[in-house]
Amino acid sequence: MSTLYSTKVTAIGGRSGTVRSEDGVLDLPLALPTTMGGKGGATNPEQLFAAGYAACFENAVIHVARNRATKVKDTDVVVVAAVGLSPNGSGGFALSVALDVAITGLDQATAEEIVRAAHATCPYSNAVKGNIDVHITVGTN
Repeated sequence: MSTLYSTKVTAIGGRSGTVRSEDGVLDLPLALPTTMGGKGGATNPEQLFAAGYAACFENAVIHVARNRATKVKDTDVVVVAAVGLSPNGSGGFALSVALDVAITGLDQATAEEIVRAAHATCPYSNAVKGNIDVHITVGTN
């Protein structure tokens, strides 16, 4: 299997440090959220994961719809990803994900079918399968 894309991001200083991509496009400070006793005011790994998952899943929905000749514009699909961090009971932590998918212009059954196929297509969904609970809701406008 050939790699379609590869990138590197360096983290320094943990949750109160910085992250920077090899090309410098991503260059952000990190901060522990205030709800976890931190100072807040900067992004955190869970927000970055949620952003990546939402964008990737949205593109998977668009890809599946177009492969089925369904007329969906990029802006017809909105994905909101909520990522939770919880103790796992073994001294570590676990993530949970809720994806709220809205697709304008489709009936509910078609939207749900496309989202199911997108969940099987999305590399984030495939990466977390069996490791992270992912709850998906689908709506239409």
